[in-house]
This record gives sequence, structure tokens and C-alpha cells, in this order.
Amino acid sequence: MVVSLDDIDRRILAALSDDGRMSMRTLAERLHISRANAYARVQRLRDANVIRGFRADVDHVAAGMGTSAYVTVTLRQAEWRTVAPQLRALPGVVHIALVGGEFDAILLVRARDNEHLRRLVLDVIQGMAGVVNTRTLLVFEEAEPSSYASMWASD
Repeated sequence: MVVSLDDIDRRILAALSDDGRMSMRTLAERLHISRANAYARVQRLRDANVIRGFRADVDHVAAGMGTSAYVTVTLRQAEWRTVAPQLRALPGVVHIALVGGEFDAILLVRARDNEHLRRLVLDVIQGMAGVVNTRTLLVFEEAEPSSYASMWASD
């Protein structure tokens, strides 16, 4: 279900996207609304699953996962429902998207090193029933967006 967001809701999402640990008091002060209003709006956004949770922003290199790659996966027809849970369970797979085009899914994978990535792709993913082939795109450098605030800008 799509939730209708007003300007204050979008400003709440932008602020919490930048700092998910922000207190309700700080959020209210920053947006010039009451704490009760901030709390009620955040709770409404959580209840509607617009805000699904709060997570730590982990530096994957500092955490020992210095190799990143996008892995495209081509599947046999109708195998997505069987393969998807297996892919989600793999350590190091941080994002999965079912896509249209020349392949069926794309994964963002974090690994300790190239050897770890090789084993994950060649031994594990390519060994799954239903996987026809994979293509690995090694990431040389990543740039984080400066802010998510523009995503929530008013139209």
C-alpha cells in the first residue's frame, strides 16, 4: 500500500536517512514541530512500513570485506522462487534485485578477497539448481551519495 507523504513526512525521512539514531527531541527541533508530532509521525511511518527499521552504516572495507562485485544471474524459466531464498541466505550478499533484461537478477556481493568471491560465485552460486550462468563485475571504487535528502524533496 502506498502512503501519502506530506512535506513534514518527507523531511522526517530525509533527516532519519542521514542519522537514524537522531532523538525525537532533535528531530522535532530540526523540523520545528512538537516532539509529540514527531513521535506520532515516525510511528505512523513505521506502522505503514515506510520506515522498515534503523541500521548501522558499516564500512565494509574496515569490517574486512574489501572486495565488492555486482553479480548478474541468469536463471531457468520459473526458478526465481526456488533460487531467491538460497541467494538471500548467502553470507556477503547484501542486495538482490529481480530485473528485466538480458539477465534475471543482480546481486551486490561483499567478500574478504578475490578468492572468497571466486568460491562464492563459481562454487556456490553457479552450483545452484536453476542457475544458468553468472557474470561478475568487480567494483573498483564506490561513491556514496552525499545525502538522501534529495530523494524526499517535494515535487
